Amino acid sequence: MNNVRKTAVKAARPAKKSTAPVKEEPVGTRLQKILADAGIASRRKAEELILEGRVQVNGETITELGTRADAAKDHIRVDGKLLQGPQEHRYFMVNKPRGYVTTMSDPERRETVVDLLKESARLSGKKLDTRLYPVGRLDYNSEGLLLMTNDGDLANSLSKAANSVEKTYLVKVAGRPTGEALEQLRSGVMIDRGRLAETRGNRRDRVLTAPAKVELARGGENPWYEVTLTEGRNRQLRKMFEEIGHHVEKIRRIGYGALVLDIPTGEFRELTPGEVQALGRAAAGKKVERKHKLPEAARLKQPGQKTGSRGARPRF
Repeated sequence: MNNVRKTAVKAARPAKKSTAPVKEEPVGTRLQKILADAGIASRRKAEELILEGRVQVNGETITELGTRADAAKDHIRVDGKLLQGPQEHRYFMVNKPRGYVTTMSDPERRETVVDLLKESARLSGKKLDTRLYPVGRLDYNSEGLLLMTNDGDLANSLSKAANSVEKTYLVKVAGRPTGEALEQLRSGVMIDRGRLAETRGNRRDRVLTAPAKVELARGGENPWYEVTLTEGRNRQLRKMFEEIGHHVEKIRRIGYGALVLDIPTGEFRELTPGEVQALGRAAAGKKVERKHKLPEAARLKQPGQKTGSRGARPRF
């Protein structure tokens, strides 16, 4: 009986108030996200701008990445220029030619994809008043499909999901690889990261590539192969073929996620809402299927070239 009473009395007592301090929710938005939403740069590049001391909030130079601000109330400047607020997000496919670097600017003063877009817009009469930056890279001597946008969140997510987004290339190599050598590429080969490992002996830092899809696109003494990767390592295709003893002469990217290249060299077009949604799914790590494939007879022709008596435009 006593035990029952004690339990009842204990249950009737009011619960003790916690003396632990209440953790306040952080106020505002991370500064790098504000810059990305305003179309200044990708999230990663915006972080670099902050660390370099090029961003000011209400007159104070900010160098810490955790800093938050209110884009509607605070005066935010980048390199002294006042931020105008979020821009409408826009998304473009570009067919990059060889001889352009995939950066906003180049210390060697080589032409960039930004220069390419400006010139293409001028020649075509298209209005392009949005600051765009590239998603991923194509090296100086590579060509083909490149994404450009002012959506910093999507660009950042696609970069993080690079190892789950399929990227398809046409690769021309010197000489004929053996069947055994091609199987090595399909299974994965050890390639050089391009830097010395921080280990004793200063041996090269090597990494095993993920399995790749490799199909012959056109034969001959210097054949073309269609190669699909789910990685984006620095100069990966060139290093893979060099590992099996063959120099890469040309690289053209023809597919990225659900997107397929369908515009002439040096031109660009805005993505459809459906294509943007497909990119969002890819950024979330979801597999997306391509709706178009290039006809076998036109596989190695650039979009816009004639592909037979009818001159049909090839579709990927």
